[in-house]
Amino acid sequence: MTDPLVSTAWLAERLGSPQAQVVDATWFMPGEGVGRDSYAAGHIPGAVFFDIDEIADRSTDLPHMLPQPAAFAEAAGRLGLRREATVVVYDAHGLFSAPRVWWTLRTMGFPEVRVLDGGLKKWRAEGRPVETDAAAPAVSELESAHDPRLVRDLGAVRNLLARREAQLVDARAAPRFRGEAPEPRAGLRSGHMPGACNVPWGQLVNPDGTLKSAAELRAAFEAGGVDLARPIVTTCGSGVSAALLALGLARLGRDDVAVYDGSWTEWGGRTDTDVVTGA
Repeated sequence: MTDPLVSTAWLAERLGSPQAQVVDATWFMPGEGVGRDSYAAGHIPGAVFFDIDEIADRSTDLPHMLPQPAAFAEAAGRLGLRREATVVVYDAHGLFSAPRVWWTLRTMGFPEVRVLDGGLKKWRAEGRPVETDAAAPAVSELESAHDPRLVRDLGAVRNLLARREAQLVDARAAPRFRGEAPEPRAGLRSGHMPGACNVPWGQLVNPDGTLKSAAELRAAFEAGGVDLARPIVTTCGSGVSAALLALGLARLGRDDVAVYDGSWTEWGGRTDTDVVTGA
Protein backbone atom coordinates (compact mmCIF):
# COMPACT_ATOMS: atom_id res chain seq x y z
CA MET A 1 0.00 0.00 0.00
CA THR A 2 1.17 3.56 -0.76
CA ASP A 3 1.91 5.73 2.26
CA PRO A 4 -1.07 8.10 2.77
CA LEU A 5 1.29 10.88 3.91
CA VAL A 6 3.82 13.08 2.14
CA SER A 7 6.45 15.27 3.78
CA THR A 8 6.85 19.01 3.44
CA ALA A 9 10.12 18.37 1.57
CA TRP A 10 8.31 16.09 -0.88
CA LEU A 11 5.71 18.75 -1.61
CA ALA A 12 8.24 21.58 -1.84
CA GLU A 13 10.07 19.70 -4.59
CA ARG A 14 6.86 19.35 -6.61
CA LEU A 15 5.18 22.67 -5.88
CA GLY A 16 3.85 24.16 -9.11
CA SER A 17 3.88 20.86 -10.97
CA PRO A 18 0.57 20.06 -12.71
CA GLN A 19 0.88 16.54 -11.35
CA ALA A 20 0.67 17.71 -7.73
CA GLN A 21 -2.46 19.62 -6.74
CA VAL A 22 -2.65 21.19 -3.29
CA VAL A 23 -5.83 21.54 -1.22
CA ASP A 24 -6.27 23.57 1.97
CA ALA A 25 -8.85 21.72 4.07
CA THR A 26 -8.69 23.85 7.21
CA TRP A 27 -11.82 23.53 9.35
CA PHE A 28 -12.55 24.55 12.93
CA MET A 29 -14.88 23.23 15.57
CA PRO A 30 -18.01 25.42 15.95
CA GLY A 31 -17.13 28.81 17.43
CA GLU A 32 -13.35 28.32 17.17
CA GLY A 33 -12.64 29.91 13.80
CA VAL A 34 -13.39 29.96 10.08
CA GLY A 35 -11.43 27.87 7.63
CA ARG A 36 -11.77 30.31 4.75
CA ASP A 37 -10.38 33.12 6.94
CA SER A 38 -7.37 30.96 7.73
CA TYR A 39 -6.85 30.32 4.02
CA ALA A 40 -7.07 34.03 3.24
CA ALA A 41 -4.49 34.82 5.93
CA GLY A 42 -1.93 32.58 4.26
CA HIS A 43 -1.78 29.27 2.44
CA ILE A 44 0.64 27.12 0.49
CA PRO A 45 1.18 28.64 -2.98
CA GLY A 46 -1.32 27.36 -5.52
CA ALA A 47 -3.56 25.69 -2.95
CA VAL A 48 -7.32 25.78 -3.47
CA PHE A 49 -9.66 25.97 -0.49
CA PHE A 50 -11.99 23.03 0.14
CA ASP A 51 -14.87 24.18 2.33
CA ILE A 52 -15.97 21.12 4.28
CA ASP A 53 -19.25 22.75 5.29
CA GLU A 54 -20.12 23.97 1.78
CA ILE A 55 -19.16 20.93 -0.31
CA ALA A 56 -21.73 18.84 1.50
CA ASP A 57 -25.23 17.42 1.30
CA ARG A 58 -27.54 20.44 1.52
CA SER A 59 -30.68 18.31 1.96
CA THR A 60 -29.92 17.40 5.58
CA ASP A 61 -29.41 19.44 8.74
CA LEU A 62 -26.52 17.17 9.74
CA PRO A 63 -23.20 19.00 9.31
CA HIS A 64 -20.91 18.42 6.29
CA MET A 65 -22.39 15.10 5.22
CA LEU A 66 -21.05 13.70 1.94
CA PRO A 67 -22.84 15.21 -1.06
CA GLN A 68 -24.24 13.13 -3.89
CA PRO A 69 -21.45 11.97 -6.25
CA ALA A 70 -22.61 14.18 -9.14
CA ALA A 71 -22.74 17.27 -6.92
CA PHE A 72 -19.32 16.47 -5.55
CA ALA A 73 -17.84 16.01 -9.03
CA GLU A 74 -19.15 19.43 -10.01
CA ALA A 75 -17.74 21.09 -6.87
CA ALA A 76 -14.35 19.36 -7.20
CA GLY A 77 -14.27 20.32 -10.87
CA ARG A 78 -14.74 23.99 -9.94
CA LEU A 79 -11.63 23.63 -7.79
CA GLY A 80 -9.78 22.27 -10.79
CA LEU A 81 -9.10 18.89 -9.20
CA ARG A 82 -8.14 16.05 -11.52
CA ARG A 83 -8.12 12.34 -10.80
CA GLU A 84 -4.92 11.78 -12.78
CA ALA A 85 -2.98 14.12 -10.46
CA THR A 86 -1.69 13.47 -6.95
CA VAL A 87 -3.85 15.58 -4.64
CA VAL A 88 -2.10 16.72 -1.45
CA VAL A 89 -4.41 17.85 1.35
CA TYR A 90 -3.35 19.85 4.41
CA ASP A 91 -4.81 21.99 7.18
CA ALA A 92 -3.53 24.86 9.31
CA HIS A 93 -3.73 22.87 12.57
CA GLY A 94 -1.01 20.45 11.54
CA LEU A 95 -3.23 17.41 11.34
CA PHE A 96 -6.93 17.60 12.11
CA SER A 97 -9.39 18.30 9.30
CA ALA A 98 -7.24 17.37 6.27
CA PRO A 99 -7.96 13.63 6.73
CA ARG A 100 -11.69 14.35 6.28
CA VAL A 101 -11.02 15.67 2.77
CA TRP A 102 -8.49 12.88 2.12
CA TRP A 103 -11.25 10.37 2.93
CA THR A 104 -13.88 12.31 0.97
CA LEU A 105 -11.75 12.40 -2.18
CA ARG A 106 -10.97 8.68 -1.91
CA THR A 107 -14.67 7.94 -1.43
CA MET A 108 -15.43 10.02 -4.53
CA GLY A 109 -13.03 8.16 -6.82
CA PHE A 110 -9.72 10.01 -6.49
CA PRO A 111 -7.03 7.30 -6.52
CA GLU A 112 -3.98 9.37 -5.57
CA VAL A 113 -4.68 11.41 -2.44
CA ARG A 114 -2.11 12.18 0.25
CA VAL A 115 -2.09 14.21 3.47
CA LEU A 116 0.73 16.66 4.16
CA ASP A 117 2.36 15.45 7.37
CA GLY A 118 2.43 18.39 9.79
CA GLY A 119 0.34 20.54 7.46
CA LEU A 120 0.68 24.30 7.22
CA LYS A 121 1.97 24.40 10.79
CA LYS A 122 5.14 22.48 9.86
CA TRP A 123 5.38 24.20 6.46
CA ARG A 124 5.48 27.63 8.14
CA ALA A 125 7.86 26.46 10.88
CA GLU A 126 10.35 25.49 8.18
CA GLY A 127 10.15 28.95 6.61
CA ARG A 128 8.56 27.73 3.39
CA PRO A 129 6.57 30.17 1.19
CA VAL A 130 2.95 31.11 1.70
CA GLU A 131 0.65 33.41 -0.25
CA THR A 132 -2.62 35.21 0.43
CA ASP A 133 -4.08 35.51 -3.08
CA ALA A 134 -6.82 32.96 -3.76
CA ALA A 135 -6.00 30.39 -6.42
CA ALA A 136 -7.92 30.62 -9.71
CA PRO A 137 -7.73 27.13 -11.18
CA ALA A 138 -9.05 26.10 -14.57
CA VAL A 139 -12.31 24.19 -14.18
CA SER A 140 -11.98 20.47 -14.82
CA GLU A 141 -14.63 18.07 -16.11
CA LEU A 142 -15.15 15.15 -13.74
CA GLU A 143 -17.36 12.11 -14.02
CA SER A 144 -19.12 11.22 -10.79
CA ALA A 145 -17.77 8.27 -8.82
CA HIS A 146 -18.39 6.75 -5.41
CA ASP A 147 -16.86 3.93 -3.35
CA PRO A 148 -19.53 2.79 -0.87
CA ARG A 149 -17.03 0.55 0.93
CA LEU A 150 -15.49 3.58 2.66
CA VAL A 151 -18.65 5.04 4.22
CA ARG A 152 -21.37 3.81 6.58
CA ASP A 153 -24.78 5.28 7.34
CA LEU A 154 -27.06 4.97 10.35
CA GLY A 155 -28.68 1.72 9.23
CA ALA A 156 -25.36 0.07 8.52
CA VAL A 157 -24.00 1.06 11.94
CA ARG A 158 -27.10 -0.31 13.67
CA ASN A 159 -26.56 -3.61 11.86
CA LEU A 160 -22.86 -3.90 12.56
CA LEU A 161 -23.42 -3.23 16.26
CA ALA A 162 -26.23 -5.77 16.45
CA ARG A 163 -24.28 -8.44 14.59
CA ARG A 164 -20.86 -7.50 15.90
CA GLU A 165 -19.55 -7.80 12.36
CA ALA A 166 -17.18 -4.83 12.71
CA GLN A 167 -15.58 -2.75 15.45
CA LEU A 168 -16.78 0.81 15.92
CA VAL A 169 -13.92 3.09 17.03
CA ASP A 170 -14.79 6.55 18.41
CA ALA A 171 -12.26 9.40 17.99
CA ARG A 172 -13.79 11.80 20.54
CA ALA A 173 -11.94 12.77 23.72
CA ALA A 174 -12.43 10.27 26.55
CA PRO A 175 -14.64 12.54 28.74
CA ARG A 176 -17.07 13.02 25.84
CA PHE A 177 -17.01 9.30 25.06
CA ARG A 178 -17.80 8.43 28.67
CA GLY A 179 -20.54 11.06 28.88
CA GLU A 180 -18.69 13.13 31.48
CA ALA A 181 -18.33 16.22 29.26
CA PRO A 182 -21.07 17.88 27.19
CA GLU A 183 -21.07 17.76 23.41
CA PRO A 184 -20.07 21.00 21.64
CA ARG A 185 -23.27 20.88 19.58
CA ALA A 186 -26.53 21.62 21.37
CA GLY A 187 -29.25 19.01 21.58
CA LEU A 188 -27.05 15.91 21.66
CA ARG A 189 -27.09 13.29 24.38
CA SER A 190 -23.86 12.38 26.13
CA GLY A 191 -22.14 9.02 25.95
CA HIS A 192 -21.29 6.57 23.20
CA MET A 193 -22.68 3.79 21.05
CA PRO A 194 -23.01 0.35 22.65
CA GLY A 195 -19.87 -1.72 22.14
CA ALA A 196 -17.77 1.13 20.71
CA CYS A 197 -14.06 1.48 21.48
CA ASN A 198 -12.42 4.82 22.21
CA VAL A 199 -9.17 5.99 20.63
CA PRO A 200 -9.07 9.81 21.03
CA TRP A 201 -7.70 11.36 17.85
CA GLY A 202 -5.18 13.46 19.78
CA GLN A 203 -3.33 10.29 20.75
CA LEU A 204 -2.29 9.86 17.11
CA VAL A 205 -0.72 13.29 16.60
CA ASN A 206 2.63 14.70 17.74
CA PRO A 207 2.89 18.23 19.21
CA ASP A 208 4.29 19.51 15.88
CA GLY A 209 1.18 18.33 14.04
CA THR A 210 2.75 15.26 12.44
CA LEU A 211 1.32 11.77 12.65
CA LYS A 212 2.95 9.50 15.21
CA SER A 213 5.12 6.56 14.20
CA ALA A 214 3.61 3.27 13.10
CA ALA A 215 4.63 1.65 16.38
CA GLU A 216 2.97 4.43 18.39
CA LEU A 217 -0.17 4.28 16.26
CA ARG A 218 -0.41 0.53 16.71
CA ALA A 219 0.02 0.91 20.47
CA ALA A 220 -2.72 3.56 20.66
CA PHE A 221 -5.25 1.42 18.82
CA GLU A 222 -4.39 -1.70 20.78
CA ALA A 223 -4.66 0.23 24.06
CA GLY A 224 -8.15 1.27 22.97
CA GLY A 225 -9.14 -2.36 22.54
CA VAL A 226 -9.03 -2.41 18.74
CA ASP A 227 -8.20 -5.66 16.97
CA LEU A 228 -6.31 -4.47 13.89
CA ALA A 229 -7.07 -7.72 12.06
CA ARG A 230 -10.85 -7.30 12.18
CA PRO A 231 -13.17 -4.96 10.20
CA ILE A 232 -13.23 -1.39 11.54
CA VAL A 233 -15.59 1.58 11.20
CA THR A 234 -14.57 4.91 12.73
CA THR A 235 -16.81 7.59 14.22
CA CYS A 236 -16.51 10.87 16.14
CA GLY A 237 -18.62 13.98 16.70
CA SER A 238 -19.48 14.80 13.08
CA GLY A 239 -17.22 12.69 10.87
CA VAL A 240 -14.07 14.86 10.87
CA SER A 241 -11.70 13.32 13.42
CA ALA A 242 -13.10 9.87 12.52
CA ALA A 243 -11.25 10.33 9.23
CA LEU A 244 -8.04 11.02 11.17
CA LEU A 245 -8.39 7.59 12.76
CA ALA A 246 -8.91 6.15 9.28
CA LEU A 247 -5.69 7.88 8.17
CA GLY A 248 -3.77 6.41 11.09
CA LEU A 249 -5.12 2.96 10.28
CA ALA A 250 -4.19 3.43 6.61
CA ARG A 251 -0.63 4.15 7.78
CA LEU A 252 -0.77 0.70 9.37
CA GLY A 253 -1.89 -0.90 6.11
CA ARG A 254 -5.66 -0.79 6.75
CA ASP A 255 -6.86 1.29 3.80
CA ASP A 256 -10.27 -0.44 3.89
CA VAL A 257 -11.57 1.37 7.00
CA ALA A 258 -14.97 3.02 6.63
CA VAL A 259 -16.20 6.21 8.33
CA TYR A 260 -19.67 6.62 9.86
CA ASP A 261 -20.53 9.90 8.17
CA GLY A 262 -23.29 11.10 10.52
CA SER A 263 -21.32 10.06 13.62
CA TRP A 264 -22.46 11.28 17.04
CA THR A 265 -24.30 14.31 15.67
CA GLU A 266 -26.71 11.87 14.06
CA TRP A 267 -26.68 9.06 16.64
CA GLY A 268 -26.71 11.25 19.75
CA GLY A 269 -29.37 13.55 18.35
CA ARG A 270 -31.95 10.80 17.92
CA THR A 271 -34.29 9.25 20.49
CA ASP A 272 -34.39 5.80 18.88
CA THR A 273 -30.72 4.97 19.36
CA ASP A 274 -29.09 3.40 22.43
CA VAL A 275 -26.51 5.41 24.36
CA VAL A 276 -24.00 4.14 26.93
CA THR A 277 -22.16 6.21 29.54
CA GLY A 278 -19.03 5.31 31.46
CA ALA A 279 -16.00 3.43 30.21
